[in-house]
Amino acid sequence: MSEDTPITRQFLQADARDIIRRLPAMGKLMIIGKGNGATHERIGKVETVSAEGDLMICSGQNHDSRIDPSLIVDIVLDRSSIMQTQVYPRLDFRRADGSTLFAVVGFEGLPPFADALQDVPRLDDPNPRDNSRPQRPEVDPADPGFAPLQAALAAGGPITIAYDEPGFSQRWTGVVPKVSPGMGFINIMTDDFHLHLLGGTVSAWGTTEAAQGLELMALGQDGTPVGLTLHGEAATLTTAAAAE
Repeated sequence: MSEDTPITRQFLQADARDIIRRLPAMGKLMIIGKGNGATHERIGKVETVSAEGDLMICSGQNHDSRIDPSLIVDIVLDRSSIMQTQVYPRLDFRRADGSTLFAVVGFEGLPPFADALQDVPRLDDPNPRDNSRPQRPEVDPADPGFAPLQAALAAGGPITIAYDEPGFSQRWTGVVPKVSPGMGFINIMTDDFHLHLLGGTVSAWGTTEAAQGLELMALGQDGTPVGLTLHGEAATLTTAAAAE
């Protein structure tokens, strides 16, 4: 790296609990859970951060993330993402193996992040983030991941889309406005929520009767849970699939 290349990544020298408590001061945020081919993103302002036992809860009209901060060993602030002159700062809360437990992206530029983190010591990371996107094949129209999402779209009723992994979970409830394949993913996008489900991730949906309808669990190609579940009335989650 040349001396003229700006450092855009830094390790924050602070406890994860401290940084999570600062999220309400950072404006409109996307909180991202990602793993096993599923990406679950909630978008809006974090209004409160509270504790529930060992967990930290990010709450608000558009947020209900549950986080185990004991699994976070470092936090990386990344300022390399720029679109149409605006910086979209990112915080990666990482596990001991270097993988990201969850991430936060700011939608209001650098100033809210800079103000909220101004007193936090940091160390420069000279290694730039890899922002490349691999070429992926188009999603097969028969991909099993489509079926319950298309059912919900056709039925027009609300469903809950949840993402859970050890140490992190969040969910969204609403009406599916559109199911869009693109860039190798099955996508749902609303003002406060994005789901990106990688094509070929789901081999089947495990179905369980719940108190208020059905719970559908996405199973990967090896038959193990992906971490993505759908909750809703039986008619909402099965109408389109039954009609095919």
